[in-house]
Amino acid sequence: NKPIGEIIAIGSELLSGCIVDTNSSYISQIFSGIGIEVRHISSVGDDEIDISKSIQMALSRSDVVLTTGGLGPTVDDKTRLSIADAVKCPLVFQEDLLQQIKERFKQWDREMSENNVQQSYIPQGAIPIENPVGTAPSFIVEHEEKCIICLPGVPREMKYLLNHSVSTYLKKKYSSVDFIKTRVL
Repeated sequence: NKPIGEIIAIGSELLSGCIVDTNSSYISQIFSGIGIEVRHISSVGDDEIDISKSIQMALSRSDVVLTTGGLGPTVDDKTRLSIADAVKCPLVFQEDLLQQIKERFKQWDREMSENNVQQSYIPQGAIPIENPVGTAPSFIVEHEEKCIICLPGVPREMKYLLNHSVSTYLKKKYSSVDFIKTRVL
């Protein structure tokens, strides 16, 4: 049986019509190449309760839930908190993630804001994913034989993490899955 995948794009800017969600199409292509069948793609605004409910609904029908967006340092970035709420676990501070963020700012010769500290909190037990191309650490929550993968909404960062970390994780997790390769001519 093919694993079922679901993509949730998070951010009120996606619902306002100002930004087009190109991430979901890209993720669908990558999932297809791994053998994950995407059955649902949705967008949700920056509301903690709405995000949490969307995650819970996705977990009820999908094996792999991938979110993009809402991992930044601003007050409207609610993904971390919403995931923790959806799987009923606390957020925990990760010193190593804070050091990675500080290092990124140092490389860019920019001053880090105190707001960026909140990016060092992830759901308890989550697998952190270092983000060498941005400041938003990502993570994977394994929950009841399913997984929630949280990636940044910035397309360049999302694509890098999907191709360099997440694909490897998924290929290992679903190594026995058969899939059909396609080529567009």
